[in-house]
Amino acid sequence: MGPTKEAPVIVDRLPEHLREDAVSLWQEAGLTRPWNDPRADLDRALEGPSSTVLAALGEDGLVGTAMVGHDGHRGWVYYVAVRPAHRGQGLGRALMAACEQWVAGCGIPKMQLMVRTGNAGTRAFYERLGYAVQDTVVLGRFFDAERQAQQSG
Repeated sequence: MGPTKEAPVIVDRLPEHLREDAVSLWQEAGLTRPWNDPRADLDRALEGPSSTVLAALGEDGLVGTAMVGHDGHRGWVYYVAVRPAHRGQGLGRALMAACEQWVAGCGIPKMQLMVRTGNAGTRAFYERLGYAVQDTVVLGRFFDAERQAQQSG
């Protein structure tokens, strides 16, 4: 049996009617944390002047996402997720290429992302795309005491 022809996937801004599908995908992919509200993250990204959420759309709806934005100097990407049934088809690579094009189109010279320490498979994916460990330590602080306690616990 020969290779099957996959239906084309379009990467574009997340349509309004697929917002809950995006949050569900992030939860299924293990990208959410109790101290972060993914719906609030989504709202901020879609409403902000320097960010958006890109969607990979196939015949069966939303098959992948990537949140992308910039701080005026560096581009950042978050919530990169592909539905399990669609993995291994180059969609993660296509989403990252779309994010890079979006950031470069804003005149930003560098893209960065964070990978959780124990997530070797994801780190390997990004390394295959040319991303390398930077000599940087990321520090963070929540302004909300409840979130700080959740993250620490």
